[in-house]
Amino acid sequence: MRYLGIDPGTQWTGYAVLDCDGSELDRVTSGVFDLRKEGELSRRLAVLHEKLTALAAEFEPCELAVEKVFFGLNAKSALALGHGRGVILSVAGARRMPVFEYAPATVKKAVTGRGRATKDQVIKMVSYRLGGYASARDDEADALAVAMCHSHRKTANGLIS
Repeated sequence: MRYLGIDPGTQWTGYAVLDCDGSELDRVTSGVFDLRKEGELSRRLAVLHEKLTALAAEFEPCELAVEKVFFGLNAKSALALGHGRGVILSVAGARRMPVFEYAPATVKKAVTGRGRATKDQVIKMVSYRLGGYASARDDEADALAVAMCHSHRKTANGLIS
């Protein structure tokens, strides 16, 4: 199975495509879309749509995993993040790709075993699970972690069923 993990944002959006076979994980591609240089929000959202559409067309993931919005943000940040998530969900909907959403604590617990793990602990475990791959940005590591969380959930559900 091939999963697309997204760490949503309107300035930086992390993405990761993982191939998953049981407990085996292979990183296909990952990175960060840097949207800051695009200017106003409407243009950043349009570029995000273009980039995600191209990514999905090239790598053809079967499912999308996205981190849920953290509501501790200020209202302006939460609203902008909501716009970005809308673009992400729109791309998934256009491709008829099922969407799975995970809270940050759920992602941390799936990757590290602790729901209150630090950012560094998540990054180290992502690197370990991917054979030493070191992500260049936190947003990329978060997207990899979201995709890993989804893979763990799908594997666990398959074993329980």
